[in-house]
Amino acid sequence: MVSKTTGSGTLVEAVGLTKVFRDFWMRSRARAVDDIDFTIHSGTIFGMLGPNGSGKSTTIKMILGLLRPTGGRLAVFGRPPTDVAVKRHIGFLPEESYLYRYLTPLETLDYYGQLFRIPRPERRRRAEELLEMVGLTAVAHRPVGEFSKGMTRRIGLAQALINDPELLILDEPTSGLDPLGTRQVKELLVELRSRGKTILLSSHLLADVQDVCDDMVMLYGGRIQARGTVDELLADTDHTLIKAPRLSSEVIEQIEGVLQKAGVGIESVESPRQRLEDLFMDIVEKARAAQMATSGALSGGETAEFLRTDGPEDEAEALLEQLQREAPQVESAPARAAAEAQEAKAQEKAQQDALMSDLTKEEAPAADPTEASSGGPDAGMIEGLLDGGDDETESKD
Repeated sequence: MVSKTTGSGTLVEAVGLTKVFRDFWMRSRARAVDDIDFTIHSGTIFGMLGPNGSGKSTTIKMILGLLRPTGGRLAVFGRPPTDVAVKRHIGFLPEESYLYRYLTPLETLDYYGQLFRIPRPERRRRAEELLEMVGLTAVAHRPVGEFSKGMTRRIGLAQALINDPELLILDEPTSGLDPLGTRQVKELLVELRSRGKTILLSSHLLADVQDVCDDMVMLYGGRIQARGTVDELLADTDHTLIKAPRLSSEVIEQIEGVLQKAGVGIESVESPRQRLEDLFMDIVEKARAAQMATSGALSGGETAEFLRTDGPEDEAEALLEQLQREAPQVESAPARAAAEAQEAKAQEKAQQDALMSDLTKEEAPAADPTEASSGGPDAGMIEGLLDGGDDETESKD
């Protein structure tokens, strides 16, 4: 059995991790990952940034056990990534969602739930909750092949969560999503972190990483160029920001005079602007309030219930409920065999009783009322013989 967390609260640890791709003659063709060290702690969102070809996807594939490192050490849940036992605790959303075009969203989630051996009633419940969460309940019975890329990414995110993973690995999760879906994904990641989930996020969209990540590394050429928390990396030590209500030009001139006495000046004066994302979300909310129709994905609902786990006590209660639901399905083999034998015996006895009843009906035809009153056909024949005998005796006499 795999422990969900190691003793130090570290889920993924890489030391000197290296991956070199070689050609047919074993000559070095590309050094995709070059001697990198990083640690992903439990209950955090870890960001991995870098341009195309910087080694992000290669690192993720090594964590998943899809590629073997050329050098260094890599541990996931304290075990080698190739250990099959760790897979049940990992959810993965690849950069491109590879789904079966002719399956519906419900069938897709049910299929992935079967891979994790989740009981059928639980699979159905989780699938419905996840589709509600990602805003695809209205199209739950349409083939996936008819969906846009953004809607496909929503299904891919639901698929990555079907097994309630402890470690969630997302490679470009907001690729193809509109600003509404992007905001929803970021809010979901923050909520999952508050529930104790650990998330590895790889993205080209720096704003997404900035909004949700606790720690991050920046890769280029297969090497880590910078690392640290968001505050550490984004701190501007060359400027001081003073925020105040709108000032008149006279007040600004007075402030500038004070600064000049200190040997510095005002570099620029400008009015603050809201973020484009905030403006977009405000417009969408107003349109939704006006009940304007849309054929695309709807706004997602609350986080799926099975993902909302607050702590060990809730986990224990959920486990007890699951065991109670699964109790009829985990019946022992001897008990099941005895029950089947008893049922077969009862069916055989019922068939024999029915056959005997039919045979009895065929051998006993309906009696004639006149025969019943005279004692039956044999009684009538005997009476006739006796009557004949008496006549014959009388004639002799």
